[in-house]
Amino acid sequence: MKLIFKPLIIAITCVLASSNAFATIGYNSHGIGTKNKGMGGAGIALPEDAISLANNPASLTEIGDAFDIGIAIFSPDRSYTASASQLNGQFGAFTLGPDKQTSARRYFVIPAVAGSWKIDDVSAWGFAFYGRGGMNSTWDRGSATFDPDGPGPSGPRTFPGVFGGGAPTSINLMQALLDLSYARKVGENTSIGGALILAGQQFEARGLSSFAGFTNTFNASGGTVFPQNLTNNGASYSYGYGLKVGFHSNISDSFSLAASYTTKLNMTEFDEYADLFAQNGGFDIPATFRGGVTFKTGSAAYSFDLEHTWYSDVAAIGNPMANLFNCPAVAGPGGDLESCLGGNRGGGFGWNDVTAYKFGGQWEGDSATYRAGYSYVDQPIDGADVTFNILAPGVIEHHFTFGFTKPLANERDWSMAFMYAPRSSVNAPNAFDPTQDITISMSQWEIEFSYGW
Repeated sequence: MKLIFKPLIIAITCVLASSNAFATIGYNSHGIGTKNKGMGGAGIALPEDAISLANNPASLTEIGDAFDIGIAIFSPDRSYTASASQLNGQFGAFTLGPDKQTSARRYFVIPAVAGSWKIDDVSAWGFAFYGRGGMNSTWDRGSATFDPDGPGPSGPRTFPGVFGGGAPTSINLMQALLDLSYARKVGENTSIGGALILAGQQFEARGLSSFAGFTNTFNASGGTVFPQNLTNNGASYSYGYGLKVGFHSNISDSFSLAASYTTKLNMTEFDEYADLFAQNGGFDIPATFRGGVTFKTGSAAYSFDLEHTWYSDVAAIGNPMANLFNCPAVAGPGGDLESCLGGNRGGGFGWNDVTAYKFGGQWEGDSATYRAGYSYVDQPIDGADVTFNILAPGVIEHHFTFGFTKPLANERDWSMAFMYAPRSSVNAPNAFDPTQDITISMSQWEIEFSYGW
């Protein structure tokens, strides 16, 4: 599998090199497909285009022969503020700034394509190719003040970069997924489906050299070996696979329900960042459950969905940053090496599992179908982890959407969806300087267009 899929997945990842900014439900998008996004991500039980199979492979039997191509412009506004400190790097404190800045990269272009084909009256197959991610930030300036050699006569010094490891300070995660799906009717109104998911990731980090003393490599060597796979190593690639299963049932002409489950995607390690992420660079893609119902009345349809993602099952994402305080660099000789960066329990972003609640409706007009939606998710970052999450401030909670589909000749159509997510913030003391407050915040908008036939 390694020889067959690695070149394919890396190529796919490079094609989606701009799709590194999705961060609406943690780092998942609020929906997949233009029509689905126009309803706030609701509508797993209302499949209307080929890319619906990415939400639920069982929807293939409802879609028939179809092909979609779409492109989105996505704009996240990420910022952080570090307040003044009373310690300013003294007594072992690691003080940021004080500073306030906005991430430099603001606009991203994100493509998607999908196709579905009937095999016979009861079965169909299809594919969907799409990108997602969200752990992206670029901070062009900033500073950190700390004592690089510990207590002594030299005292604290101020170094450039958010964490004192040089500017710019940034991380960039990109993910590309290819679903190969099959569905079959198991009754007059019920279908089941499954998909093989091939996934590729690309990651790069800069400006994190100040964390060298918190790595497993450094501490295991007694402070004599500096980590070579922590930061500034260019792009690193990871590839892997997983499975998706689902069902769709039309209970009546006016009521349908559907659900799907995506397993954790087992990914190879980011070798060039084995000293940064837990489990020697491990970065699997977490499992997700989606479920929903749709009610139809006249020319209108209303959907309610929920989506749950198990971020805590992936060590690099779910391990709390506080694990670093068990590393010998902080806890002393009796500390736990596996709690250091790169270890099995290495400190991470501390993201919680999240559940998104999505509501959407669509109405057929004389010349177009109109959509609107809303979704809510309790953002995944606790205050105790806010300092490390300057790198990945995925704190969005509310999403407001609208869209429409305009029919064209020869059973073709084009669609538009717009999403706005108002600013959401998390404020907490700096984990390395309790006299300083850190605030991370984010707002965003997205517009997407697609063409289907």
